[in-house]
Amino acid sequence: MFYDATYILVLIGALLSIWASARVNSTYQKYANVRSRAGLSGAQAAQQILHGAGIYDVRIEHISGNLTDHYDPRSKVLRLSDSVYGSTSVAAIGVAAHECGHAIQDNVSYAPLKIRNSFVPVANIGTKAALPIILLGLVFGSSYTLIQIGLLCFACGTFFQLITLPVEFNASARAVDILGNTHMLSGDELSQTRKVLSAAAMTYVAAAAASILSFLRLLLLFGGRRRD
Repeated sequence: MFYDATYILVLIGALLSIWASARVNSTYQKYANVRSRAGLSGAQAAQQILHGAGIYDVRIEHISGNLTDHYDPRSKVLRLSDSVYGSTSVAAIGVAAHECGHAIQDNVSYAPLKIRNSFVPVANIGTKAALPIILLGLVFGSSYTLIQIGLLCFACGTFFQLITLPVEFNASARAVDILGNTHMLSGDELSQTRKVLSAAAMTYVAAAAASILSFLRLLLLFGGRRRD
């Protein structure tokens, strides 16, 4: 159970995640040094984008950390990190616009976002409970029922990773379109921002792939068990 060939699947997933994280960090740092010609900070760009979309009930807050930016639909708050909030780089504006994309999704009731948000509690519980339930199944005489419940719980977490992908890609597409149409960024700036957002999107792709590989490993180890 603890030392088997299926660990290669977990290793592949971990390497994908490390690669994606390194890529987004290096890409962001590269274009964080390129000041936008418009001279807008991430917070200013976000404010203009939100107001341009007719959204006035979303607050913009400054939070600590690097690339910890996110939109909270429950409290209607768009939080921008140290590296984005006050920066005038094309990278910062791109990230701020991406988070605005989520706020716009929320405002127009974008279906994939609503599905993902409603699935958050199930995914959180499922991810935490999956392995303990599977282990209980093994302790109690390889209980088929408990093992299957554990696998189902893990599948919920994997499904959440998958439904996150269209939400993130759509937010980035909205961001690029808005930045281009409003001329906040233009030409090479827009191309550079697109590279930053594409690199960021790969972190979600890698997370989904890692979750699928881990689920496949669990299926290989426990999926074929049956009652005696």
